[in-house]
Amino acid sequence: MKILKKILLAILGIALLLILVLFGYGIYLKPNYEGEKNLKNITSETTVYFDDYGVPHIYANSQKDAMTALGYVHAQDRLWQMELMRRIAPGRLSEIFGTKALQNDRFFIGLGIEEASEKAISALGKNTETYQLAAAYLDGINQFLDEGPTPIEFQLVGVKKQQFTLKDVYNIFGYMSFSFAMAHKTDPLLTELRDKIGVEYLKEFGIDGSLNTTKIKTNTNKENYTEISKSITNLLNSSPIPPFIGSNSWVIAPQKTKSGKVIFANDPHIGFSQPGTWFEAHLVTPDYEMYGYYLAGTPFPLLGHNRNYAYGLTMFENDDIDFFQEEENPSDKNQYKTINGWKNYVMHTKIIKIKDSSDVSFIIKESQHGPVMNDLISQLKNKKPVAMSWIYTQQPLRVLEAVYGLSHSKNIQDFHQNVELIAAPGLNVMYGDAKGNIGWFASGKLYKLDKSVNPNFILDGANGIDDKKEFLDFSKNPSAKNPSWHYVYSANNQPEAIDAYLYPGYYLPEDRAKRIDRLLSVKNNWDKNAVAEMINDNTSAVAPNVISVLSQSLKDLTADNEKQAFSYLQKWSGSNNLNDVAPTIYNKFIFHFLKNTLSDEMGKENYEIFLGTHQVKQIIAPIMKNEKSLWWDDITTTKKETRDIIIGKSFRQAILDLQKQLGNDVSKWTWNRVHSVEHQHAFGSIATLKPFFNVGPFEINGSNEVINNLFFEWSEDGNYKVKGGPSTRRVIDFSDIENSWSILPTGQSGNPLSKHYDDQAVLYNAGKFRKMKLNKTEIINTSTKLVFKPKK
Repeated sequence: MKILKKILLAILGIALLLILVLFGYGIYLKPNYEGEKNLKNITSETTVYFDDYGVPHIYANSQKDAMTALGYVHAQDRLWQMELMRRIAPGRLSEIFGTKALQNDRFFIGLGIEEASEKAISALGKNTETYQLAAAYLDGINQFLDEGPTPIEFQLVGVKKQQFTLKDVYNIFGYMSFSFAMAHKTDPLLTELRDKIGVEYLKEFGIDGSLNTTKIKTNTNKENYTEISKSITNLLNSSPIPPFIGSNSWVIAPQKTKSGKVIFANDPHIGFSQPGTWFEAHLVTPDYEMYGYYLAGTPFPLLGHNRNYAYGLTMFENDDIDFFQEEENPSDKNQYKTINGWKNYVMHTKIIKIKDSSDVSFIIKESQHGPVMNDLISQLKNKKPVAMSWIYTQQPLRVLEAVYGLSHSKNIQDFHQNVELIAAPGLNVMYGDAKGNIGWFASGKLYKLDKSVNPNFILDGANGIDDKKEFLDFSKNPSAKNPSWHYVYSANNQPEAIDAYLYPGYYLPEDRAKRIDRLLSVKNNWDKNAVAEMINDNTSAVAPNVISVLSQSLKDLTADNEKQAFSYLQKWSGSNNLNDVAPTIYNKFIFHFLKNTLSDEMGKENYEIFLGTHQVKQIIAPIMKNEKSLWWDDITTTKKETRDIIIGKSFRQAILDLQKQLGNDVSKWTWNRVHSVEHQHAFGSIATLKPFFNVGPFEINGSNEVINNLFFEWSEDGNYKVKGGPSTRRVIDFSDIENSWSILPTGQSGNPLSKHYDDQAVLYNAGKFRKMKLNKTEIINTSTKLVFKPKK
């Protein structure tokens, strides 16, 4: 018995020791939010106050010192995210994830992002403030790399820490820019549908801009092409870093606010992940102040504000990518046809290093238009060559200077000039200031093609016509500065024509734009609370119109559940709140309506790809209205179907599905039972790690294409897993600038051991906010303090 006791005590002692070791190791891995540290290359003591949500407020005697401290504290909270971000564009994910990341790496390494980064760096003067401050930021990251604890993710995959460089910064901006584009999802698919079923069917898709009826007001040979759409979409969806999707922003002039001061709102829509996209930081020096939102691994904020001005962005959704069908020389596969005869491809040899495997070497062909996709997407290997032309890699790349300039502007004119530096991606850059100025400025190097060319399809690379571009002066970019209607807004909808020309693009439907414009136009006494309520608005401006058509088409409902469900829809205002029943019925109906209307002509694979494009959201209301649409007939049957038949069939299928899924009591078919969100970490798909790394799941309100755009894909099982939404919500009131509001979807830190990993999630899900603090006394009184002292 004594021996058994001793054994048990020994086991207990070992267990306690192990617990203490793990506890101590956990404390060691946590971000350090207080105390003192020595930091190289700063000239004087720099103090960082971490507020009650982990936002660093950095007080320094120079911008260079502030940037060094920013790099350090950014890395201690987001180093793993930085590591992933910098590896995508140069094709280096396989080094840590092995062969499962090879297809992703093969694609991105061939786009030319890294080569564009190198050219940009060589053109950037080393004596410029842009370069000096970026270098200081990178120095701070690298000091944490050398001295700080290794994040647990690095240890799980066995990746070694490597110094960050300026090329990493540019590569991160390059990936971000590509994720904005929609042409790669849409052009190949529309080309295949045109060739398969005819252009008449596509007229209803509004590819001429006709479906965008709510426009932003300015004051100024058959091939299987869908493999391109499918492959690129799958690569982006499987990326550990989510793509940028859409966004809302509006700025209200003093004439329409209760205080007589500008109110600024912005909520960029981005695919959800854990950690989230933005890292907040507040920098204060004798000559500079900015409360900014930073991408991992980048030195200047894409969103920001101070006491003088605020800025943010949405996606312009203009078309800056074109695909070209090349004609290869049958006698020499290394040549392609041009208007001037055969021309040799430029050949690039690329090598991808793979964890626990041999390196992979392959050759990429590049035509005058850009890289040949067949070399980057294995499924296209034996098909005719298609090259991708992308403005980002073809125009001078000045994105780092632009973002520096946006965060260091002196006035609205200076700000507008800095927007001009962004050739790609296309952005709606929003502005408001303490002097009462408001503005919306579209970035991007815009161009016109020949009138005979439709950029929604794959173009002819050899005829010398399809690739002629007339580049436009920046003065032709859509914009509005201090307009007479006293507000500016963007919801990724199409701008009005400039010189009678509608810029082609992949714009979102009018739903959000219509709702925003309606709300802003009629009210003239806006305050911060009203804007905060609006940014959480869940009401669709278009869904009631769809229900109106549904009402006309539904006849002879006999089943009680059908009648009861239809009654909920008839009374529905278009809201998408947790306890609403109507959105559950509506979205199940939309799922069947789309499938019954489109999939027979498109085919299963093309239809599934189409569901991932902006076009699918564009066409719901217009096709519902069009009783004579070609799409109504089901080509798999011998009889001719009508709108009423398809709509009736879809509604009845929806009710049967919901009865099986949620039971017979229609009143319990509430939105919270089917609409949920989980913020997934790169390791979140591993069952044993999921509880530790993922945040959620949560029931959540909102829906597709409402202002509170918590979007999802329609699914067979009727469970709508939110893929993304507002990556932050900001409301900045220049009448009370020290009490402006913000929120993040989960938390400020990317370290799962930090208390700020998920401490904003409950607030975010409830549509609440927290303060973006600018008052130093308040910051000191509510913060922990980390002091950086110059290392001697």
